Amino acid sequence: MWRKIQRESFTDVGKLADFLELDQNNRSFLLRNKKFPLLLPRRLAEKISKNSLDDPLARQFLPVFAETHKAAGFALDPVSDASFQKASKLLHKYQGRALLIACGGCAMNCRYCFRQNFSYEIKRKGFDNEIAYLKSHRDIHEVILSGGDPLNLSDESLKNLFDELSKIDHIKIIRFHTRFPIGIPERITNSFISLLKEVNKQIIFVIHTNHARELDDDVLFALQKIRELGIPILSQSVLLYGVNDKVDTLKDLFFKLIFHGIIPYYLHQLDQVEGATHFEVSPSKGLVLLEELRKEMPGYAIPSFVCEIPGKQSKTQVTKVTGSLAGTL
Repeated sequence: MWRKIQRESFTDVGKLADFLELDQNNRSFLLRNKKFPLLLPRRLAEKISKNSLDDPLARQFLPVFAETHKAAGFALDPVSDASFQKASKLLHKYQGRALLIACGGCAMNCRYCFRQNFSYEIKRKGFDNEIAYLKSHRDIHEVILSGGDPLNLSDESLKNLFDELSKIDHIKIIRFHTRFPIGIPERITNSFISLLKEVNKQIIFVIHTNHARELDDDVLFALQKIRELGIPILSQSVLLYGVNDKVDTLKDLFFKLIFHGIIPYYLHQLDQVEGATHFEVSPSKGLVLLEELRKEMPGYAIPSFVCEIPGKQSKTQVTKVTGSLAGTL
């Protein structure tokens, strides 16, 4: 069923513009000849205000001419993924953890995606090379399933992967990084839940969400099914201009997550990927937003404000020490 829903996603800019009832002025800002294609589940499109490019959901997913703007520091591979690639589908950046590029496809294409230029391996099926690397590195205790989005894999493919990981004694944790439930919550099927029950590793489930309107009843119900298995669910968000760069917007998001048992984990400073200059919020403003949130929210509801600096041993915390970037997590 979820594959059918996935096929109904918008991939044509003109059709999406018609659906959103954009006038000619708004249409003039849309980018049609784009290297990073449009992909937006219908359920998210239905949440976007009509005839608005300023809607916080529209800003995340509609390609616009601002993506053609160049700026110093913005690059095709802003986090230097290529330099940490140990196999075509595996990155090893941090001690004790490795990231498996489980799939090249997502439920939606976020216009600020730092991996939109990644050279995904799509010809070779399976993860033989990656499993061999994990077996040979006994210091790795956690495997992060990312992409793309690991939930774009079928349950059969996920089961095969879990079976292989279950044979590696030093792997203790399997962490999902996913945005799929936000766009297609139907992906959390009974068969997927049954599959999770059989995994003999600790599972951590991390969703990506940027705005409270993304979290409707269907999304929260799907995530509740995972929580009922005793699996912790965390969230990560990206600080984005015009989307969530206001105190009240972040407060609404973090409270909604906490009210449903989801722990805000990271608020990311934008990775400076080419084409995303119009999303950038200064670190200093981010610090001000977090300071204001601390006055109104309990500490457990406020995520760590971090960025990624290539070559560092971990995510880097944005702190007040320099007013920009300092310290590590």
